[in-house]
Amino acid sequence: MGQTIRGLFKLSRPVSTLTGVLAVVLGGYVAGTEAWGQIALAALATMFISASSNAWNDYRDIEIDRINQPQRALPSGMVSPRAALVFSIVLAILSIVVAALINPTALVIAVISNILLYVYSVWLKSTVLLGNMTVALISAMSPVFGGVAAGNYRPSLWLGAIIFVGILGREILKTLADYDGDLAHNVRTISTAWGPRPARIFFFVILGADGHRHAGPLSARLLPPHLRLHRRPGRLPGGLLRHGARPPRAHRAATGAAEPVAQVRLPHLVRRRLTWGCGMKTLTQRR
Repeated sequence: MGQTIRGLFKLSRPVSTLTGVLAVVLGGYVAGTEAWGQIALAALATMFISASSNAWNDYRDIEIDRINQPQRALPSGMVSPRAALVFSIVLAILSIVVAALINPTALVIAVISNILLYVYSVWLKSTVLLGNMTVALISAMSPVFGGVAAGNYRPSLWLGAIIFVGILGREILKTLADYDGDLAHNVRTISTAWGPRPARIFFFVILGADGHRHAGPLSARLLPPHLRLHRRPGRLPGGLLRHGARPPRAHRAATGAAEPVAQVRLPHLVRRRLTWGCGMKTLTQRR
């Protein structure tokens, strides 16, 4: 009995489950409504969904895991396949019940997430990128789920975009790690279909995507006012000026500072001659 409980706990993959819970809490936090009771229910439902999908995925992949991950709960014999299946179904039902206590939108998200995760393990996993994108999309829904529970989902959209890119990269790495078992059981993934090297290159392309550049303007529009960082051009937080930035006109008038001289763009040849002449004059003065 004790071994079965430890096996079920291991089957739920608590680390990955906890990351989804934290994403929900973060999505609820940026909503700015402080509806922590609803956010806690969303976190609990997410924990059930994640643990259920992990158990179902291991149940479906028990033969592949005998090659790729023999230390997991099912291949090692800690848990029977029937116990894993019942565990997955019970957790999926609990997630839907908890989501129903939040609001109708949260209930719809929970139902769709469970269906997609079950469909993924049966049909979508053996596809090139489609299954990976499905997992990334469901993971990206975690902060949005927290925002929906809190009553304000818009600030969590940029978090979902960042998580989508990160999880997609992780899923591609997992296809590289599972290459031998997937190839032996004719599972089509980006690694088995394209080869490990193109899959690795695609991963680095995803990793090199400039998420900061896209998420920055998006977050500036979607974050609530209490979380935005207001900056004026040429200024750092706290009102400090950037290096080389000019102080405002009112400050120059109060301190008696001179107005900046207008810059005149000279032709390239004239600039070279002036620079050469100033350099020769300096050398003459030094002598």
